[in-house]
Amino acid sequence: MHKEDQSPVIDGLVITHLPAGLGAASDFEFEWGDVRFVQRVWETEIELGVWRVDLQIQAMRSPKLTDPAALRDFLVGYHEKDDTWATEPLGADGFIGEREAFKLLSKGLAAEVRDPFNRQGMETVKQTLDSIHPK
Repeated sequence: MHKEDQSPVIDGLVITHLPAGLGAASDFEFEWGDVRFVQRVWETEIELGVWRVDLQIQAMRSPKLTDPAALRDFLVGYHEKDDTWATEPLGADGFIGEREAFKLLSKGLAAEVRDPFNRQGMETVKQTLDSIHPK
């Protein structure tokens, strides 16, 4: 069996790298702004009844995701950022922000990895995003 055969899959996207020590996973499906999301969230109970998100990965599908700039423009609205949202290019097809990295995998298909509480670090976020590819 190949490593990829054992890798998690989210909406047809294979994730070949996940950090160790992630908590319980939950999946969500929803639509926002004509974009369909499939999201997996890992959470850890840090004290009795108090949970923190360890990592989020979401697959996004929509004809409106035509190029990396369109993806970023969409995420400005989705994450309620303003046009000055501090992101830097990440390769030719993505961007990295303070707590997230995202890229267009193909026209109409994108992935985002978020670390909202800085539990993994941005190097891990980038490594995880780089490991995501269509099945």
